[in-house]
Amino acid sequence: MKNPLIIIALLASTLVFSCNVEPEPINYGKDACDHCRMTIMDPKFGAELVTAKGKVYKFDDVNCMVNHAKGLAEGLSGAAHILVTDMQQPATLIAVGSAFFLRSDEVRSPMGSRVAAFSEQSVRDSRLEMWGGTALDWNETKNIFE
Repeated sequence: MKNPLIIIALLASTLVFSCNVEPEPINYGKDACDHCRMTIMDPKFGAELVTAKGKVYKFDDVNCMVNHAKGLAEGLSGAAHILVTDMQQPATLIAVGSAFFLRSDEVRSPMGSRVAAFSEQSVRDSRLEMWGGTALDWNETKNIFE
C-alpha cells in the first residue's frame, strides 16, 4: 500500500494548483467580450475581472465590465482582480486601484465609454491638457456606468 502522506500531499497540491486566481492576458482579435460578445480588437482598451473562485471575464471596454458585474453574485466587490488596459502601453493590464482614468470626447473607446486608463498620472494629465475632459479615479469611473 502506498504511503498515505504522499497521497495527501498530491491531492493538496492538485487543489492548490487547480484554484488559480490569476489574471490572463487578453488575446486581442480572438477573445470575445463577456458582456457584449464583440471580439476584443483594440489593444489600447480592455478590461478584465477575475472572481475569487478564479473565473476570468474579459471585456472590450470598461463600461462592459461594470455593467456585466451587475449580474454577478459577487459583483465588483467580490473580485480577486479588477484590471484595465493602459492606453499608453497597449495590451498591458493594470489594477484599477493604481490606474488614472480620463473621460473625454477625444477618447474613441470600443463601446463608447470615452474612458481611457493610464498607469501614470503624468501621462493622463498630459492627455487631459491635449484633449480636455475629466480626470477620474476608479470609484468615479465605475459610478458613471452603475
